[in-house]
Parts: sequence; C-alpha cells; structure tokens
Amino acid sequence: MTILVTGATGRVGNQVVKQLLKRGANVRVLVRDPSKADFPAGVQVVQGDLLNIDALRTAFTGVSTLFLLNAVAGDEFTQALITLNLARESGVDRVVYLSVLHSDRFVNVPHFAVKLGAERMIEQMGFSATILRPSYFIDNEHMVKDVIFNYNLYPMPIGSKGVAMVDTRDIAEVAAIELIRREQAPGKLPIETINLVGPDTLTGSDVAAIWSDVLGRPVAYGGDDPSTFEQNLATFMPKWMAYEMRLMAERYVSDGMIPETGDVERLTKILGRPLHTYRDFAFEIAPAA
Repeated sequence: MTILVTGATGRVGNQVVKQLLKRGANVRVLVRDPSKADFPAGVQVVQGDLLNIDALRTAFTGVSTLFLLNAVAGDEFTQALITLNLARESGVDRVVYLSVLHSDRFVNVPHFAVKLGAERMIEQMGFSATILRPSYFIDNEHMVKDVIFNYNLYPMPIGSKGVAMVDTRDIAEVAAIELIRREQAPGKLPIETINLVGPDTLTGSDVAAIWSDVLGRPVAYGGDDPSTFEQNLATFMPKWMAYEMRLMAERYVSDGMIPETGDVERLTKILGRPLHTYRDFAFEIAPAA
C-alpha cells in the first residue's frame, strides 16, 4: 500500500518523504506545483491542494496511510476537515497529523485552535492516528539569521519562561517512524499524542548567549515586546498572519513552550539517538570566521 504525504515541498514534508523512502515505503505526494516536486524516482506526484476535491480523491486512491500537514492559512481548518472527510470516504483510516505543542492551551492563537479542532475530528471520526505536537521549529531561525549576524541582536520575542525548540529533522524522522508503524500494523492502533521538543528549553537570553559563543562576539536579546516582530513580519506576509504570529509570541512570553516530563527521553528512545540541539544548528548556519 501507499502512504500519502501532504505539504511535501515544505521543510518538514520534504524530509518526511526522504525518511519514508529510506525505510522502503511507497510514497505519493500531493503538491500544488509539480515543478517544485523535486523528489527521487518512484515518488508518485499528484497535482492539487487540500480544497481540490477531485485531486484529493485521485490522491487517496490506493492509499492506506495519510501524513496530514497543512500550513497556516486563512482556510486551514476547512482544508483539514475536507481532507479528513475525504480520507475516511476513501477508506483511509491511518493518519499521522502534524499539530502543534499546547494546541489545547494557546486557544487564542488561530492556528493552534484550528489544530486542536482537527485533533478532535480525528478522534471522533475513529481514525487510527498519531498526533504530533511540535514546539517552535529551530529552523525558523533562518528568517532572523541576518539580523543576528549583521546587528548582533536576537530578535525573536520568546521570553524568559523557555521554549523547547525542535529541529525539523527530528520532526520528520519521528513522523516517518510513526507512519511506517501505523502502515504495517495488522489492525487498528489506539490514538497517541507525541510532543516533539528539543533537548534544551531556552529563554531569549539563553539563545542570545549561544549566538555570542558561536559568533565570538556579544549578541543581545531584543526583548519581549512583540510589536517590532509583528511589524517586520507584515513586510513579507499578510497582516492577519503577522498579527497571528504576534499572538503566538505573546504566549511564548507569558507561558513558554515547555516539555512535559519524559518527552525528551521518549523521543530519544523513538529515534535511537540524541535530539539535535540549538547550538548544533547555530554552528551549522554561522558564517565562516
């Protein structure tokens, strides 16, 4: 049988495809633009999106297991619900869904509330599912690296409670492991939720200190006020989305994004290796001295 991957040209989805192929899975991807679908031979490509009913029905034909990743969008909830309904209609009952950590707590942040709604639908529709709840992606720091390198300032308002940032490579590998486990199970497995976190829970000052060490010069934390963060985002994304990201940052500051007891140990056992660290990432992307 075949595993369908949505969001396959993005940072996580692309790596999920690679991890599945390493494990010998038959993979199909649903993509808006096939010209961006730079996948190895053997990956089946279906053109369409999560609101294209005909494309979804085509994509689900012969599929047993779904990796559902839908990006932040104004119609994200509709995309998720349509896709899950069509999956069930097509006989697909095994799902790995990429949600977000604290989806049940940060309910004023639209894409957190959306993902909690999708989680509830997955449960009530009786899917055999793994809910993956990742923390803030370490890889998001690519968006602010020029500020760090050129102005010696860490601008993300993540606060002093701590955020357990996670590497997308760890997200993708856990996702692939769970997809294969669901796919190969002889019967229906119970729903499980896995928090995807990094090994270190870092404050804004902690991150600035890491960059100071890596770059060999002082890097300051820009502070907890999300106003400038929102204004900067609004220069390259819709204002509603920039405001939504501000709401998320406000929750980082007020609540943090802190793992539950045992999360890191559970992930290390699933992967059979240590988790990627923020410091490792910083050394990987830092300019050569």
